[in-house]
Amino acid sequence: MNIPKIKESVNGIIESNTSASEKLQNICNYLKQEIDYFHWVGFYFKNGNKNELKLAEFAGEPTEHIIIPFGKGICGQVAISNKNFIVPDVSAQENYISCGWKVKSEIVIPIFVKGENIGQIDIDSHIVNPFSKDDEILLEYVCEKVSEILS
Repeated sequence: MNIPKIKESVNGIIESNTSASEKLQNICNYLKQEIDYFHWVGFYFKNGNKNELKLAEFAGEPTEHIIIPFGKGICGQVAISNKNFIVPDVSAQENYISCGWKVKSEIVIPIFVKGENIGQIDIDSHIVNPFSKDDEILLEYVCEKVSEILS
């Protein structure tokens, strides 16, 4: 994985003359295309004043998980903990919401605007334990850039 190249491309998407929604969709499409073990890439954001997340832009197979209550599944846990969550093997997680039989692992990184967790990027992989510290660092960078366009 060429992190400097990916960061440069993400910067280009962020700086493009498109809407925030288009930028988020382009980031999803790009990451899914560029990193071969990113099989589903999506953004969830806090749904107004409700204690739940709502699916926004994504790339990959459609999911029935449009709304996720805080505390439920990996995304819901990150909404409460405000911490990165890497799940090497989803079958070992008790509080996991299955998005499909192909999903074997997941990484979720929160997005902060002015210190508040407003959402997250969620990545699913069909491979057990593919995510490394490099993925976490890259996705933290992506979330920082996304927070700039949403603040």
